[in-house]
Amino acid sequence: MEQVLEMCTKMVQVLWGCFLLWNLYISSAQTIYPGIKARATQRALDYGIQAGMEMIEQMVKKRNIPDLKGSESLEFLKIDYVNYNFKNIKINAFSLPNTSLAFVPGVGIRALINHGTANISTDWEIKSPLFQDTGGADLFLSGVYFTGIVVLAWNDFGHPILKLQNCCARVSHSDVSFSGELSVLYNSFSEPMEKPILKNLNKMLCPIITSEVEALNANLSMLKALRKIDNYTLLDYSLISSPEITENYVDLNLKGVFYPLENLTDTPFSSVPFVLPEHSDSMIYIGISEYFFKSASYAYFTAGAFNVTLTTKEIFNHLIRNSQGLGSMLSQIAELYILSQPFMVKVLATEPPVVNLLPGNFTLDIPASFVIFTQSKNSTAKTIVSMDFVASTNVALAILGQRLICSLSLKSFYLSLPESSRSNTEVLRFENILSSILHFGVLPLANAKLQQGFPLPNPQNISLVNSDIEVLEGFVLISTDLKYKTSLKQQPSFHGWEALNLISGQWRGKPAP
Repeated sequence: MEQVLEMCTKMVQVLWGCFLLWNLYISSAQTIYPGIKARATQRALDYGIQAGMEMIEQMVKKRNIPDLKGSESLEFLKIDYVNYNFKNIKINAFSLPNTSLAFVPGVGIRALINHGTANISTDWEIKSPLFQDTGGADLFLSGVYFTGIVVLAWNDFGHPILKLQNCCARVSHSDVSFSGELSVLYNSFSEPMEKPILKNLNKMLCPIITSEVEALNANLSMLKALRKIDNYTLLDYSLISSPEITENYVDLNLKGVFYPLENLTDTPFSSVPFVLPEHSDSMIYIGISEYFFKSASYAYFTAGAFNVTLTTKEIFNHLIRNSQGLGSMLSQIAELYILSQPFMVKVLATEPPVVNLLPGNFTLDIPASFVIFTQSKNSTAKTIVSMDFVASTNVALAILGQRLICSLSLKSFYLSLPESSRSNTEVLRFENILSSILHFGVLPLANAKLQQGFPLPNPQNISLVNSDIEVLEGFVLISTDLKYKTSLKQQPSFHGWEALNLISGQWRGKPAP
């Protein structure tokens, strides 16, 4: 009996091991490739130093610095001890002339600051067996040095993670100048106090810097990866792998997939890999894959966004600007049918539009059905004609503000009919009617909605400038520089990423940002 139990136990272990191996195999077979790949080059780091100085200046001026406390004996005055406390420490000005950022392959970004200076004001208290007093003082620091590596990683929720490693920070020299009625006396023994002040200050520097990185890291971990685009879709910006870091750049691999607003299910097709070109002239390169646009097409189709119904009034509103097109369309309808009441036009996408990205060419093929029916108040709608068609459109791209804007123009149009029917005069007339309605009615409506654009991920107070868009095979490449602008309403802080405007969970029914 024991042998049988032992055998069953071993079989269970073997089966469980096989199950785990099978899961590992399935997981490896279903590799997820990014829909968006963002690259920051050395030029971005160099500009980050320039922009970072402004941000740090605003940050440190309002940062609360811990009190400096200590006790020193003043032998030359035969005073056993003097207890001092520097509080309300404020950095009024600083200079970091030798600052550099560099990529550490496979790890993160190394920061180096050398020969920095700072002017600090503070209140002080002094207590000794002979006297005690309070007043103000100015502290000048020089020889400020810092080096450390900011490690870039990600967590299971697709959030970026920052950690500080190998922190080394110190100040070489300090000069204390007391103010007040007895300043001459206090300044006479300020030099013996400068050494312990430096000692205490140097102990505090790395913990303060680490605390700032941890505060930023905590803020990043709270960001939601899903962003509501409009009343139809959500966009997933989550990281799918750790940042890829080389000597010249860092790549962030984002999921970059759309979901219907009411149905967060994966698309029925898979992402494919793509490689950004080895360019370095711009600060940032953003690769937007064909998978990104295909998922958008599928999500909008699933949500019913491609279904359009135009009334007689709407048709006139959208076609009246082109009298020739309007007159041609209406005259052809009049020739085919005598309409004694208003009519409506309904265009329904029958399948998700087909996305094609080829060098210099972005097209969208829209399979749809077209229905013209009467609009009667007292009776049911009567269909005049119904047929399927495919409209092929060219897609133009532009960067407007922080958004990628798409616009459609009709490239070609044909009815889905047997070849034997294409010579029919009535069919040809309807092709012209449909083409006019699409060109002057449906596409202007679609372009008006597309003007809202797709938001590009960027942190607060950073705008995209000198942007260029190139359509390559399988993806769109955006090359852009960055520009930092301090907000007048809200000063920059490592804690402030509000401009990302990422949503938490209370998004349903709210308008698009």
